[in-house]
Amino acid sequence: MSMTNSAGSVAVPSNRWLQLIVGIVCMSMIANLQYGWTNFVNPINAKYGWSRENIQWAFFVFVLLETWLVPIEGWFVDRYGPKFVVAIGGVLVGIAWALNSVADSLFLLYVAAAIGGVGAGAVYGTCVGNALKWFPDRRGLAAGLTAAGFGAGSALTVAPIVSMIKTQGYEATFLYFGIGQGVIVFVLSWLLAAPATSLVSATPARVGQSRRDYHPLEILQTPVFWVMYVMFVLVGAGGLMVTAQLAPIAKDFKVADIVVDLMIWSAPAIIFAQQIDRIMNGITRPLCGWVSDHIGRENTMFIAFGLEAIGIWLLSVYGANPVLFVILSGIVFFAWGEIYSLFPSLTGDLFGPKFAATNAGLLYTAKGTAAILVPYSSKLFAYTGSWHVVFLTAAAMNAVAAVMALAVLKPMRQRAVLRNREDMIRSPAVGAGE
Repeated sequence: MSMTNSAGSVAVPSNRWLQLIVGIVCMSMIANLQYGWTNFVNPINAKYGWSRENIQWAFFVFVLLETWLVPIEGWFVDRYGPKFVVAIGGVLVGIAWALNSVADSLFLLYVAAAIGGVGAGAVYGTCVGNALKWFPDRRGLAAGLTAAGFGAGSALTVAPIVSMIKTQGYEATFLYFGIGQGVIVFVLSWLLAAPATSLVSATPARVGQSRRDYHPLEILQTPVFWVMYVMFVLVGAGGLMVTAQLAPIAKDFKVADIVVDLMIWSAPAIIFAQQIDRIMNGITRPLCGWVSDHIGRENTMFIAFGLEAIGIWLLSVYGANPVLFVILSGIVFFAWGEIYSLFPSLTGDLFGPKFAATNAGLLYTAKGTAAILVPYSSKLFAYTGSWHVVFLTAAAMNAVAAVMALAVLKPMRQRAVLRNREDMIRSPAVGAGE
């Protein structure tokens, strides 16, 4: 069965589960650009002597470009379809890591990070937006499964990347993994398609949803969008700090190379932690998305953000124990990763599917805002000589977001949906979203 998307007359697969699977695989191919980065920080520092803080500015540049350009990329997706945007993203992903392999100055490292950020954002924003459009009835689950590709996609490559860095150098690792990931994204991009505008599916009654499509410029004028934005920044900053600094944290805790045995699994603590973190980060996205489809987005946020605050605090206290370092970092990643399914789902619920890629992209820029704090976590560590203050700050931010989910966001969202339905009754033409 096939259909023609709005971008042209080429027949493309219309099975929505195929679209979901392709999106998940593409997401897994860009995961290492973020989650694999921590493995390269110390080798780059050892070769060139650049400070960790200066090296981590590359991570900030990557996340900034990955997120803040997504609304523009989402506009192209909403207007022309997903395949071309993802294809370009695949090319940029390959170029970025190839440049990293030869970067002999901080400037070139930052340029490569910028290119990688644009490429990763094109893939990420497109695949999540496409999932929101294809699955209006299971928006939390679909967004969660897609985001899981990004969260857990690098789990299987943690050990190979670390091993290759040790045996062949970080330069060769950047080059070969970069090319491989970019090629796979480029090839799969041609299978992606947007759903027909007539796609109709049942909506779970327990999750309130808007009955009209909001234009991107409209949502910027709604207070509920900015409440969501602040919450995204609060939770995202803590998670990004741990993501970018995990290897340096393990080294400073003196647990990085200690072998940890848990059940049938045995590996050095840093490798073990990264593998567990990727898996937990991947599991939480569809799981919490599915849960939120049933108990509500805000209720799920409260539980997850509260768990994140507790997990980060416990990691600061017990992280010097290698076994607890692995377990607690897994809890932190589990409680953090769900923001990448809950917030896009809530955006779709509130503002409709027509401009889903662009609207979700506007909210996703909060990740870039949160990334501004990552280099300062290194500076705070250098100033205090301890990660304790960094962890406590991140834990407090998550606790605030948890309270906001129930005390602020939930009543605002309920009022917004009710007001929208009243507007629809008074003026059905509003449903066009124009």
